[in-house]
Amino acid sequence: MRLIVHGQQAFGKAVLEGLLSRSEDVVAVYCAPDVVGGRPDPLKQYAAEAGITVRQPVSYKDPAVQKEMAELSADLCVMAYVTLMIPEEVLNTPSVGSIQYHPSLLPMHKGPSSINWPIIFGEPKTGLSIFWPDKGLDTGPILLQKECPIGPDDTLGSLYFDQLFPMGVSAMMEAVDLVRDGKAPKVPQQSGEGTYEGWCRREEAKIDWSRPYQDVHNLIRGCDPQPGAWTVIDGAEVQLFGCSAVSNLSAAPGTVVSSEEGILVGAGGGGILARKVRPHGGSKMDAREFLSTSNAKNGTQLGG
Repeated sequence: MRLIVHGQQAFGKAVLEGLLSRSEDVVAVYCAPDVVGGRPDPLKQYAAEAGITVRQPVSYKDPAVQKEMAELSADLCVMAYVTLMIPEEVLNTPSVGSIQYHPSLLPMHKGPSSINWPIIFGEPKTGLSIFWPDKGLDTGPILLQKECPIGPDDTLGSLYFDQLFPMGVSAMMEAVDLVRDGKAPKVPQQSGEGTYEGWCRREEAKIDWSRPYQDVHNLIRGCDPQPGAWTVIDGAEVQLFGCSAVSNLSAAPGTVVSSEEGILVGAGGGGILARKVRPHGGSKMDAREFLSTSNAKNGTQLGG
């Protein structure tokens, strides 16, 4: 089959590497336009090094872009972590269509922050879906799905890089094989099923210390490393990382209790131990080092 790879960053590169290692016929790579002053896209770099045509359209609604893609005579477009809304006519340009990776068990957690939210909600498992995208947002028929557990101390980073990333690359290879063999299912998602959540941003990442400590722990690890759950310490915003839930702590919510291992703070029914922090505008650092240079001591009230 003649393949187009459309994606970005490390995941897109890993999928392209996997396809090329199997001697797949990748006729072009599509990725986002370069950002002035930004880091080079690893997918773009790898494709260029492999001698594959790289295209970076500003808009997929442009008839010239659509014509250029049609002239590739591709059979399948493999979408490796695409966050753009792509017009349906572009999705259907390859003879078989397009397949896309989404890091959740659709129809649950449609949307752009689908790894964050299952952790924040305290769910015990998540997974990934390879689906046939349509004009909706993560609404197309399912080709295949893989489940994985969410451990009690998993973070956004550990869940993605240790599980959803490698599982996703493998699942993409499996999906391409199913399409080639004519065995790729299209299981419809029923209208109104599942959930949708928007971006997990700074506003959603503010810590409410009056919430049950398990909920606070879930929020912090679901925002670790991005966007970074935050509170106010000594009058300034500080993000917390590397946290553990502490059940046997009796302290007023938001009160610093101890600094022997990090920042130990009371929350509803228990507490949180944070071992790393990032002061506003600064770099990530050891929480004990931060405390030694701030005015926050035992009894300090966090929040605001």
